[in-house]
Amino acid sequence: MENLNIESYHGTIPKVVFDAQTGDCEISGESSPEDVLIFFQELNNWFDEYIENVKGPISLTLNLNYFNTSSSRGIFRILTILKKYQDTGGEVKITWYYDKDDQDMYEEIIDHSEDADISILKVRHN
Repeated sequence: MENLNIESYHGTIPKVVFDAQTGDCEISGESSPEDVLIFFQELNNWFDEYIENVKGPISLTLNLNYFNTSSSRGIFRILTILKKYQDTGGEVKITWYYDKDDQDMYEEIIDHSEDADISILKVRHN
């Protein structure tokens, strides 16, 4: 299975680094891609393939400064994929970094955690 690496692009495409050997996955930057469905489908497909073929632990780190409503739906879909994997015995850890002054982001994290029914470690940073 291949790693997935996507470089960030002009504040619309977040940086994506998914490592198929370790299960360490990171999405960082800003997310408001022009075609959000295509962008997140690639991420979803990677997780589906990893879960089906590798069956290893997954550690997802989110470090997003901004994401639009469409990206929020894409992130939620990833969380539901990981929740399903966790419910079938897969090891999943999710860490979401947010700016200490960004109360809106903190509330988004809580909403995503509750809506997907999955634990998310929230980490404040400067």
